[in-house]
Amino acid sequence: MKALFINGSPRKNWTTAQMLKKTMDGVKDAGADVELVNLYDFTFKGCISCLACKLKKSKTNGLCAVRDDLTPILKKAIEADIIVMGSPVYFSYPTGLLRSFMERLMFPVNSYNPRLDETTGEYKSDILKRKIATATIYTMGCTEEAMKKYHYPEIFGEGSRFLENLFGYSETIYTYNAYQFDDYSKYDTMDGVEAFRAKYRDEQYPKDLQSAYELGLRLVQKAKEYSK
Repeated sequence: MKALFINGSPRKNWTTAQMLKKTMDGVKDAGADVELVNLYDFTFKGCISCLACKLKKSKTNGLCAVRDDLTPILKKAIEADIIVMGSPVYFSYPTGLLRSFMERLMFPVNSYNPRLDETTGEYKSDILKRKIATATIYTMGCTEEAMKKYHYPEIFGEGSRFLENLFGYSETIYTYNAYQFDDYSKYDTMDGVEAFRAKYRDEQYPKDLQSAYELGLRLVQKAKEYSK
């Protein structure tokens, strides 16, 4: 069983990466192989709407037809049993690179002629003809209260809904009040921000990391169900 982890943050060792790595620990402890990809190491674009994946009798088989740095990563993704993506929140959305990755991953497996699932009454894509357990992890500097005020559950929930529709299963977890700097004295921030975030980091963040670990365990269990 293989799990692919996608870090959509430009930082390789801060909050998003830490949450992803803790989820990786859960996946590994549950018996799956893991690989981490840092998107900022590669040069690529989002979907260019060439529509090659929508041609009748298309031979793309769910893989984006554009060939660039992202191609081998996308191939690993559609062959994986588990895909986990992580990103900090920039102006209410994932980073541009993670969004571009998601476009390139999701559009080729999004059928323009989907089948009706008589059990759920929803139309489903079956281009891959297999299911993949997916998850997204979002990290942010705002509080949980602010996140809800700005409708983040609805915004990110749409992405999760599409992932579930296309791949079979998806869930999303969050962490808040992200600690951003090694030395806050060098940066122009509001009074009290460092102390507030440090308190969260010391008291709540370890629980967030545990939630990420447990996410990894759940994803392997779901992937095992799909493999039966």
